[in-house]
Parts: sequence; structure tokens; C-alpha cells
Amino acid sequence: MNSNTSENERILRERKRWGFFGIPWTFTKYSLWTKKLVIEQGLFRSVENEILLYRIVDITYSRSLFQKLFKLGTIVVHAHDKTTPVVTIKNIKHSREFKETLSEMIEKDRIRMKMRQSEFVDVGHPDFDDHDDDDGIF
Repeated sequence: MNSNTSENERILRERKRWGFFGIPWTFTKYSLWTKKLVIEQGLFRSVENEILLYRIVDITYSRSLFQKLFKLGTIVVHAHDKTTPVVTIKNIKHSREFKETLSEMIEKDRIRMKMRQSEFVDVGHPDFDDHDDDDGIF
């Protein structure tokens, strides 16, 4: 990505492929924009879902033996998004590049929004411990 990227520019686009030889005969497309990840699905009825990059909290990258044979990969995205908290980007070519670019774009968008990971901590969650163990109070 160059430094002259506009506010609403598409960075990457990939298409979900059949596991069989990596043929792109599916109707699912993944587009990475400067501020969002867009998932387009469907032929007769189209559905488009977008996740703002600063809301993404975790990315997992994996490749099965079968995917390695056909140069495909899977990226699982976890986000603070009500409609789609988990997105599985499955069987795409250039999966490592897509994942690395997605990570970079998330970080840039968080800096732009002046956000930190700690702003996503749910203080109402039972696993959240706001007590400092170093103060000697048990």
C-alpha cells in the first residue's frame, strides 16, 4: 500500500475458492478497504457485510495439507461486531499476503482512531480482574 492511499480505497480483493484445485467457482468475495473488511456473498440474493478494521481484535491464519497443495489458506477474524463477531475467510489464494496486509491496516486504523487494545476490554465480563496483585491485598 502506498502513502497516497485515499480514504475509501480498496487495497486487496480475494475470492473464496473450492477446495478442489482452488477453482474460484464460488460467489463469495472478500475485499480489504482502508477502513473496513467487506464480505460479499450470493448469486441470486446478494448479502454484503462489512466490519470496521478498528473493531477487529484477533486474526488466526491456518493452512491444511490440502490447502498447501493448492496454495490456499484460511484466515479467521474475531471482531467486536454484533452481526458477525467471527468471520472465516476460507480457501483464498495469497492468504498470507491478505493476512499480513489486514494486520497492517488494522494497526493503521487504530492509530488513526487513537484506539488501544485495552479499550476493548469488557470490564463487566466475569474474567476481567481490575485488582492489582502487587498491592498485597488479597
